[in-house]
Amino acid sequence: MSTTFAICIVLLLVLISGRFVKYLANALAGNMDPAVIFAVIGYRIPGFLELTLPLAFFLAILLTFGRLYVENEMSVLKACGISEGQLLGYTLIMGVVLAVLVGWLSLYGSPAGAAKAETILKAQKEMTELDKVSPKKFYTLSGDKGVTYAERINDDGELEDVFLAITAGSAETFDSRLVVVVAESGKQQRSEDGEDRFLVLDGGYRFEGIPGNHNYQITYFEEYGSKLDPPQKVNEDPETDAIRTADLWSSNEAELRATLQWRLSTPFMVLVVVIMAVPLSRTNPRQGRFAKLLPAIMLYFAYLLSLNAIRGNIESGDYPAELTLIPVHLLFLLTGFFLVNSERFRIVKRIAALRRMKFS
Repeated sequence: MSTTFAICIVLLLVLISGRFVKYLANALAGNMDPAVIFAVIGYRIPGFLELTLPLAFFLAILLTFGRLYVENEMSVLKACGISEGQLLGYTLIMGVVLAVLVGWLSLYGSPAGAAKAETILKAQKEMTELDKVSPKKFYTLSGDKGVTYAERINDDGELEDVFLAITAGSAETFDSRLVVVVAESGKQQRSEDGEDRFLVLDGGYRFEGIPGNHNYQITYFEEYGSKLDPPQKVNEDPETDAIRTADLWSSNEAELRATLQWRLSTPFMVLVVVIMAVPLSRTNPRQGRFAKLLPAIMLYFAYLLSLNAIRGNIESGDYPAELTLIPVHLLFLLTGFFLVNSERFRIVKRIAALRRMKFS
């Protein structure tokens, strides 16, 4: 279990770092508030653990039992009457505990965290460009139409010493006019129907012209309004990972049925990988504890990819929604039982060969 914890931490850091880079890129582009990055990642951790715990436990069995084989401790255990079947039973006890934890994460913890993260991300998508402005930073307007800057933001949320640069011309007509606006203050206002939003600037100048050309206009204004692009339309349907498990039971949609089957599969997968890992950990002391690590990892990912492939085909409608992931589990469960009994088959073959030699 200590090895499982160590491997899980490493795998978790890999997943978190990858997601952190993605969110950080969105924050640098001005599409996300940097302050919410760690909150979103924190809510995603149950989903990460749901994926990393089975793999971590699988690798931990291989490494721990492989060391026992390399240091001949497994031979001592067998000489003291501890069979591989008993060892498998003891390991399955820990596997059941871990499967219960993974089942709770899959059915309740991960969907709840994903729903919280989805709520935060939706709130970020609904924010306008002004909601994302911080003092003393340049922000690119949507569609690369221009940039905006504010020296300060007061307690009422109003911008002070505002700079706004907008491209007003068209590249097709070779009219690359630039509009630069500087103002003492600015604030966001809504239209009467609440649909449109405007940046209203107070007390400033508007400069319009073509860079490098002396033909330009300077306009002083007491109040200047610029329409803001509407916030992105947010899909009301949540991601399938964020839907409560109770809602999946009552749905007949293929995508939701596939999601439910996946959530029920993850705890069962823990028990299947235990049955495969114990016999795969058999190692000749001369080979080293890492001899069978790569083939075992390939077998694990074949198991995982098979589940994902069937799930994807059910979601896309290529397979009927009534088809379940149980055949994949049974296939690898039988593979595990074959690996468990492979040593017994080998011993029987050796005994038969010795008898043939004796009679001959």
